[in-house]
Amino acid sequence: MAARNSAAMEEAPKLEIVRLFDAPPDLVFKVWSSAEHVARWLGPKDYTCTSCKIDFRPGGTWRAAIRSPEGAEYWFSVVYRQITPPGRIAFSFHWEQGDELDSEVTVTFAAEGNKTRMTFVQTPFKSVESRDSHVGGWNSCFDRLVAYAEQVAA
Repeated sequence: MAARNSAAMEEAPKLEIVRLFDAPPDLVFKVWSSAEHVARWLGPKDYTCTSCKIDFRPGGTWRAAIRSPEGAEYWFSVVYRQITPPGRIAFSFHWEQGDELDSEVTVTFAAEGNKTRMTFVQTPFKSVESRDSHVGGWNSCFDRLVAYAEQVAA
């Protein structure tokens, strides 16, 4: 079974999003590390984070819910695999409803002068369409994250 899952992950579509922040890596890393910060940027535009609990350590968990403007609530859970301040966070990601595949996420933070280049990679997805349906949601979250990190940096 493990070999089959591994092969599926190699063949499955991958999502990669790169963002540049006007803030240092330690600050961008910090806004990923606690519920207090994450709740301020989690969810697409017009969504609200209604619950966020984070145990930020390898083997720790993150469980959250986001609510759409229409009132639908979406829960997910995470298990942290690797945390290397201020350069890398890796975790498993699981939607608690629907039939999406569980995925692995890696977020890296690299200094570029006084700025930070964040690279977000998530894989696998069941299809290119499934991957593409996540692009808008994550990009909207990261629009909020950029604004929040820059506000915290000011």
